[in-house]
Amino acid sequence: MARVRRMVPTGQSSAALDPKQIARAHRAVELLHSHVYFAPETEEHLTAAGLRPGRMCYFAGRSAAMGPVGAGTVIATFYNFSPTLVARTIPEAWTLASPERVLAARFDAARASLTRLLGDSASSDEVAELGELLREATTVLTPEGRALYAGHADLPWPEEPLLVLWHAATLLREHRGDGHVAALLHSGLSGIEALVTHTALGRGFTPEAAKATRGWSEQEWADAVQALADRGLMDDAGLTEEGAELRARLEVHTDALSADPWLLLGPERTARVIEIAKELSRTLVANGALATSGLARG
Repeated sequence: MARVRRMVPTGQSSAALDPKQIARAHRAVELLHSHVYFAPETEEHLTAAGLRPGRMCYFAGRSAAMGPVGAGTVIATFYNFSPTLVARTIPEAWTLASPERVLAARFDAARASLTRLLGDSASSDEVAELGELLREATTVLTPEGRALYAGHADLPWPEEPLLVLWHAATLLREHRGDGHVAALLHSGLSGIEALVTHTALGRGFTPEAAKATRGWSEQEWADAVQALADRGLMDDAGLTEEGAELRARLEVHTDALSADPWLLLGPERTARVIEIAKELSRTLVANGALATSGLARG
């Protein structure tokens, strides 16, 4: 596979990276943001702000940076959730708590969960170092066509090193996620079809979990499987060769669209990001960060 080289601002590093290093960097950083979806502190703080427990905390917490948006915007940007499921809580959430209040509660939840899960490491030099590396990496991100990222990028940077780390990880995660949605659209996969083909890969997210967490009915799932079969992407054994190739191209496309932060840092500093982030993520997991799971991207 060819090494990735994309444009970065004049005067900054443009050294090519192995595409596998781009994917490794994003995977290493991912949990530093996404653990909040499983942490009890999130529901505690968001319900204290006025939201109802459960789905409302997830949909409102993640979309609040875009303002008091309607269900259609959340459906579009989150991509693979059932519209019916989203509409049960959005826009009602904004009648219970303003986006500003939700955002403040979410940062408080991130601080509390990371402090608990990281223990002594929460105030370590490594947390501060990684936060600054990731903050620098975000300086090349752009908002065009990336609504979730753009909303979060408009937020002021926190001052605490622990929250600098979390906010930077959030920006990188949402920017990559928006790019993944673009790749899905380019491939012709709908939200539910993206889920079906993702679960067919057998990488830790089962159809049962996908239906339960994303709100799709058995009939809707069966219809999507049939539509994919009609296109030659699935058969009774799962993904066809063509379907597997499509999923592989999706990942390559997603990596290419999310390469710039790591091209800016260059191979050595990206390797340092991976080193620190993997160690911190291991600590998160060891302390129960993934005791509940089910929010894979699709």
